[in-house]
Amino acid sequence: MSHTAPAETAARDAARQLGLSTRSLASLHDHATTVFLLPEEDLVLRVAPKSRNAGMSRAVTLARWLTEQDLPVPEAADVPQPVLTPSHTVTFWTYYPQQSKMQAPGAKHLGSLLRRLHSLPAPPLGLPAWQPLTSLHEVLSNSTALGSDQAEWLLWRRQELLAQYDQLEFPLGQGMLHGDAYPGNCPWDERSSKVRLTDWDEASIGPREVDLANTYQGVRFGRSQSELRAFRDSYGYDITKWSGLPVLKQIRELHTLGSYVRRADRNDLQALQELEFRITTLRQGDTRTLWSAN
Repeated sequence: MSHTAPAETAARDAARQLGLSTRSLASLHDHATTVFLLPEEDLVLRVAPKSRNAGMSRAVTLARWLTEQDLPVPEAADVPQPVLTPSHTVTFWTYYPQQSKMQAPGAKHLGSLLRRLHSLPAPPLGLPAWQPLTSLHEVLSNSTALGSDQAEWLLWRRQELLAQYDQLEFPLGQGMLHGDAYPGNCPWDERSSKVRLTDWDEASIGPREVDLANTYQGVRFGRSQSELRAFRDSYGYDITKWSGLPVLKQIRELHTLGSYVRRADRNDLQALQELEFRITTLRQGDTRTLWSAN
């Protein structure tokens, strides 16, 4: 069963609650969060399970504060939100059209944005502490798509990595984290010629190295060494000289499995195939084979 169908019902419900027409509603993306476009309103709707309402609400409040700090982030629509439906929570954002002729922003842009983010004062709202792989435990324990052997191995691997994480020392200290920082969350805003850092649902307080490690884990998806150097230079810190980077990269790899497990549990066969492929490479200790981002 597709996740898009119930999410689309929620999107239409939420839009109607705000008096918006849904005649031209179109699907943009369906992964951890389902995203729709209302072109007539120039709005993007982000739809998540109702259990994530607190995080979605924080994302709206935080984005508005970050805008006041002149950090280029998506503008939250000036409507009462999040909007709750019986099963989902929905937030509304300004739409930034992407032109195919322009080269997508890369790791260099992300490094610059993260440097600015990490230099900001603490925001005037309570962000949770970053806790690695917390949601993955519940996802794995309740999965119907994974075999018992697969789930048991992943739960064991999770505990092993958490034990290693507890031994790390972080030279960059604690601060506000984006939580899901990678170049794919940096679209152009062509109207202002800015690159905006999107998707603030996982914002938290934690070691700043967490936001940097995600880009280096991107070698799994073909990120080049030149991109990594550009990221390093734009942020101004070489995390590759820190011994804890491999642990954070491996934690990120496990974290990426969560959305695929959820999709596989909804009978998404493409997600199940990619999930099983990733698990196989992890169990073999294979750190070089490329993964698909679909």
